[in-house]
Amino acid sequence: MALNQLGMSAKHNTLIEVARLSMRLSRRYMQPYSHPKSPKRFTQAQLMTCLILRAYLKTTYRGVMEILDASDKLQKCLGLERLPHYSTLKYFSDRSDTMAIVDAMLAEIVGQVIEQSGEEEVAIDATGVESTSASAYFCTRSGRKRKKYVKLSLCVTCGTMLPASLVMSWGPCNDKAVAQELLHKSSAAVQPRTLFADAGYDAEWVHEYCRDSWGVESWIPPAVHRHDGGVNGKYRSKMTPRRLKKNGYGRRWIVESFMSGLKRTTGSMLAARDKACLFTEAAIRVLAYALRR
Repeated sequence: MALNQLGMSAKHNTLIEVARLSMRLSRRYMQPYSHPKSPKRFTQAQLMTCLILRAYLKTTYRGVMEILDASDKLQKCLGLERLPHYSTLKYFSDRSDTMAIVDAMLAEIVGQVIEQSGEEEVAIDATGVESTSASAYFCTRSGRKRKKYVKLSLCVTCGTMLPASLVMSWGPCNDKAVAQELLHKSSAAVQPRTLFADAGYDAEWVHEYCRDSWGVESWIPPAVHRHDGGVNGKYRSKMTPRRLKKNGYGRRWIVESFMSGLKRTTGSMLAARDKACLFTEAAIRVLAYALRR
């Protein structure tokens, strides 16, 4: 969907189109080279696109180099006269500003699409991505407990199903722990009419931020904690089942569909090991899936 609306033809090979769109967007947010005295063997856009292809193809640094070596079309699309060493991709991925570049590229994608489609609804939610290659079956049989995982919190547009913003954290944790950062990044990227979220984000301050600061109607089922079943708060008290249904709360499930597609396309396990690399890899996977859409 995003490829067509950004001027890309759906008739061509999807992998080539992802690479082309990645090169186009990367050039807007990166200088050709990171330093004036750089060897100038590969541009930053070329290396960023290699990382995106790695995430899209669910492979390793070595694996994506082997695929590029076997594909003249991909090499031509990236403008590569020779292939970088796989370690070059690793060093580039470890840069401190990679996350900011991902955020900017996501905002560019969703901004262009929303400008054409007139998107008015977004939904937020979180999902876990495994930080180990051990399967759930192995952990169950071995008696091990799931200690932590990378928690990916997303704001997704309901019409075009594109990510407007993302926040990484360690799970398990309460959804509201990163809600403020997620809402802040979302408000900088999009200006919808309505926001949907599940009960994990139920809090009066969340409604106040959305409605009073951001200017967006928030619809979140209240989590009842009082013995009498009552719900306090100016906005929380308005979240009745009838009003939620009337205002289209059922469309919140679109964010679930996005997360399902993300994991089926890019995988549910991360290959990196340290914290920074895990977060970067997860972010690039979201970007790769957004480019594919």
